[in-house]
Amino acid sequence: MKEFWNERFGMQEYVYGTAPNEYLKEIIAGIKPGKILFPAEGEGRNAVYAAQLGFEVDAFDYSEAGRQKALALAELKAVSINYQIQDFDTWEPTPETYDVIALIYAHPPVGKRGLYHSKVLKALKPGGIIILEGFNKSQLGNKSGGPQVHEMLYSVDELKSDFQSLRDLEIYELQTELSEGDFHKGIAEVIRMTGFTFLGA
Repeated sequence: MKEFWNERFGMQEYVYGTAPNEYLKEIIAGIKPGKILFPAEGEGRNAVYAAQLGFEVDAFDYSEAGRQKALALAELKAVSINYQIQDFDTWEPTPETYDVIALIYAHPPVGKRGLYHSKVLKALKPGGIIILEGFNKSQLGNKSGGPQVHEMLYSVDELKSDFQSLRDLEIYELQTELSEGDFHKGIAEVIRMTGFTFLGA
């Protein structure tokens, strides 16, 4: 898979565009800037946007081509992001580090969803928020993006199970029209989620 993503991100254009994801943009507008993490961040469009808002940004992906484009975009926008080459499998989160973690089209491999999401929860500070947007299982067969593997697509029940420890959990599915570069384009079936960790005693 690393070769696949290096080849895709090695294209000259930003294949998912340079503008932030619209749902992320909507939610993050109401959050006081703090420390934010973008796992599986690809070409950096969302990380760079958060940095423009004043967030202290960490990001990782296992694609060197994606990292290079993210850093180039950050330089173009005159912001700084800390972007590491890191695989979700070997990532060992420091507990209670981030105010916000954004999972934007971060679709885990088959059998890894629960593990990855447990790591994300571990890394979130008390009172922190998770923002997630991805493709739901109804996206299977659509040409507007996403893995064409049923088990890699999200469902409300799966996310409820993975993130049951959060408070004010909001999860919903909708049909939307994506316009995020060449590979997220057209009518799509997506799922969106926000939830907060409980504050400490």
